[in-house]
Amino acid sequence: QVQLVESGGGLVQAGDALRLSCSASGRTDRIWNMGWFRQTPEKEREFVATINWSGDSTYYHDSVKGRFTISRTNAKDTLYLQMNSLIPEDTAVYYCAASSTVAGPFDFWGQGTQVTVSS
Repeated sequence: QVQLVESGGGLVQAGDALRLSCSASGRTDRIWNMGWFRQTPEKEREFVATINWSGDSTYYHDSVKGRFTISRTNAKDTLYLQMNSLIPEDTAVYYCAASSTVAGPFDFWGQGTQVTVSS
C-alpha cells in the first residue's frame, strides 16, 4: 500500500503564493503517475495538475496554467504544487493522488489540505 500525506495549505490573500507538499510512504516503488486534485462543497473533485512517472510530462487545468507548477522528487516520494498568483476561486481542499499503473486511474489518495484565498 501507499500512504499519501499533504501539507502546506493555509489562509492567504489574493495574489499570494503557497507550496503544497505530498509525502508518500509505504510501497512507493508502486507509484507511477501523481497528481493534485481539488474540491469545494459546491463542486465535484476536479483535476488540477498531473505529472508522469519520470517527471518530464505535466498537464494542467486551464484555470491554473501559468500560475501553478507541479513537480516531484526523483525518488518519487514527494510531490509538490507551487501555487502563485492565487485567486479566491482557488479556495478548495487539495488532494494528492498516485496511480499504481502507468496508464491506470489514481488509486491512492491523501486526506487533503485546505487552501483558502481571501479577496
